Amino acid sequence: MIFFRFLLFPFAILYDFITRIRNYFYDVGIFKSTSFVIPVIAVGNLSVGGTGKTPQIEYLIRILQNECTIAVLSRGYKRTTSGFILVDNSHTAADVGDEPLQFFNKFSTISVAVDENRVHGIQELHKICAPDIILLDDAFQHRKVTAGFYLLLTNYNDLFLDDFLLPAGNLRESRSGAKRANSIVVTKCPQNLSIEKQNELRKKLTVSPNQQVFFSTINYHPKTLGSQEISINFLHEYEIVLVTGIANPTPLIDFLKDRHCIIHHIAFADHHHFTSQEIDKIKVKYDGITSDKKILLTTEKDYMRLADQISELSYLEIATEFLEGKERFMNEIKSFCRINS
Repeated sequence: MIFFRFLLFPFAILYDFITRIRNYFYDVGIFKSTSFVIPVIAVGNLSVGGTGKTPQIEYLIRILQNECTIAVLSRGYKRTTSGFILVDNSHTAADVGDEPLQFFNKFSTISVAVDENRVHGIQELHKICAPDIILLDDAFQHRKVTAGFYLLLTNYNDLFLDDFLLPAGNLRESRSGAKRANSIVVTKCPQNLSIEKQNELRKKLTVSPNQQVFFSTINYHPKTLGSQEISINFLHEYEIVLVTGIANPTPLIDFLKDRHCIIHHIAFADHHHFTSQEIDKIKVKYDGITSDKKILLTTEKDYMRLADQISELSYLEIATEFLEGKERFMNEIKSFCRINS
């Protein structure tokens, strides 16, 4: 695999040239970028998938929802529709995408919309909902909008500093794109990451003056949700059929293995649309387990796409937690909202 990617390096050079020219044209105003009076926070990454954008958006919602009205705008990746849609109770994951549906189902006080044209989506949200702040999901490379605050995420085990451009690596643009970020969050860190290691990474990752670097980890809900509600402390007593359709299921698999769980993993690509044959395959696998203690488990995001097709399904909810600097991060975000409101 490494050798094959090495062969693709010339294409990565071409890709780098194209993305650098594109960014330069936006930087100097040749390509139009629209700014808004309303505060806009763009959350994204330099790499393809797997950095924890969804739990980070949810974290922002939690710290802001009592102070201002929030709208979340996503393109609705792999939805079967197009154009602007304000998410409501009638919509499915196929209509609006799994992540927007997850935001809508979890937070009753916010507005959630999808639009592949982010400028149009912000304009529509402003007219319909008049939110105090808009959170843009997966929009770090969406240069047609000039956000007021850019939050860049990078996976602890796959830092953008250690990666290469597509197709030789997983970067969507050059590492120099990190200079647009107001803050960088290193996600999915070990919970025991030392202060010394954090400071070492902070020095390596800081690429712009006044840029802050934070470190977060993933925590799981104390029990599974959905069809069966089982304490995570007793999951090892159950035989688990694990179904995932996310970019990086490794943290969840490691979490279950650390608890000595018996796992039968059925993996699919990120945001996978499940066919009836695949649903049948999952059910056959689950029904074939003879143990009285068994559970059909998935991720929260996959649950949005599977719950209406598999009644026995349960999921594990995850949440972002900061290792240190939580108050600094909250103050930075809230200060931006106050100043720009």
